[in-house]
Amino acid sequence: MSHAILDLVHQAMSSPWLYVALFALALLDGFFPIVPAETSVITAGVFAASGETNLALVMVVAALGAFAGDHISYLIGNKSGGRLRNKKAFVWARDALAERGGLVLVVARYIPGGRTATTLTMGAVRHPLRSFTFFDAIAASSWAVYSGLIGFFGGMAFENDPIKGLLLGLGIALSVTGVVELVRWLRKRRAIQASPERLPADTSV
Repeated sequence: MSHAILDLVHQAMSSPWLYVALFALALLDGFFPIVPAETSVITAGVFAASGETNLALVMVVAALGAFAGDHISYLIGNKSGGRLRNKKAFVWARDALAERGGLVLVVARYIPGGRTATTLTMGAVRHPLRSFTFFDAIAASSWAVYSGLIGFFGGMAFENDPIKGLLLGLGIALSVTGVVELVRWLRKRRAIQASPERLPADTSV
């Protein structure tokens, strides 16, 4: 069974349509977040370690696809902002945007569901397109390089067993996401504990 899966992955990685598929997946992931864009880029990075794919090209097409997908999401948010305002993800992204500006777009790239919520929100609140484009270029590029290199180093670590290399790459990606989520949760908890509502009332006369 594992050999059949490996053969299938090998065929996909050697296909001339690979880079088109990576671009399309990264694009769709901008507004349809269940698409396995990151997994695909990591997988292509794993096979780049053995020369079956071009790592630089993998990262470039992934970044361009993510960049295009984010702008589509921005336009969707721009057109349907009123219907998003009461959604939990929208409220989180709006508050984060107000606090940290465009940088939240870069950070949200590594938070599950954060990318789409943030791009939609930035469109809905009419965040300046020039600013959005600038920060999104940073976000898309950093994500593509990060995903491609994780796969590449996983492939180098298990040069003769790409499946293990892929599992290592995915494990690292999940660990990074988990750390980001933990830090975010701790910061939120600390902010709640330090809020004025939790301070003891002034009983002095």
